[in-house]
Amino acid sequence: MKRFISLTLGASLLAAPLYAALKPGVEAPDFTTQATLAGKPFTFSLADALKKGPVVLYFYPAAFTPGCTAEAHEFAEATDKFKAMGATVIGVSHDPIDKLNKFSVSECRNKFAVASDGDQKITKAYDAVLAAKPEYADRTSYVIAPTGKIIYEYTAMNPDKHVGNTMAAVQKWQTEQKKGS
Repeated sequence: MKRFISLTLGASLLAAPLYAALKPGVEAPDFTTQATLAGKPFTFSLADALKKGPVVLYFYPAAFTPGCTAEAHEFAEATDKFKAMGATVIGVSHDPIDKLNKFSVSECRNKFAVASDGDQKITKAYDAVLAAKPEYADRTSYVIAPTGKIIYEYTAMNPDKHVGNTMAAVQKWQTEQKKGS
C-alpha cells in the first residue's frame, strides 16, 4: 500500500504543471537587454515598453526548436491584436542575438521582438529556468501591467495555450481599466 501511495504521489507530481515563482501582484523585475525585431538589433527596455501599455513577456527554451517555432508563429499571428490593445510582445531566450536576428524574421515573421539573455540574468530574475536543463528557459509567459506589476503568469512546456491565455489576461486587464475610469 505504501508503494502504491508513493507511486501515485510521484505520478501526480510529474503530471502537475510547474508554476513560476513570480505570481500576479508582485513587481516585475526591470531589465534592459539586446533584442531584435525584423532582423534589426536594438536595445529593449521593459520600463520604456511599459510606458506604452502592458507587456507580454514570454520565455522559451531555444530558437528554431519545434515548440518554440510553433509558439513564435502563434504570437506572430496574434501580434496585431495585442497591439490593438496597446500591448507589447517580447520573447526571451538564451540564444545569441545573431541567431535571434534570423528567428525574428523567419519564425516571428517580423511582427514582434525577441531578446537575448545569454547570461540568463533575466530568466533567473523571473524564475523561468528550466529545472531539467538549467541552461535553458522554461516556457513561461507573463503579462505585466503598465504599473510594473505582474497580472498573469503561466508555465507549461506545451506552447498551445500561451498566446490564448496571455491574450485573455490583457483583455481582462483592459476591461478592468475601462470599468475603473
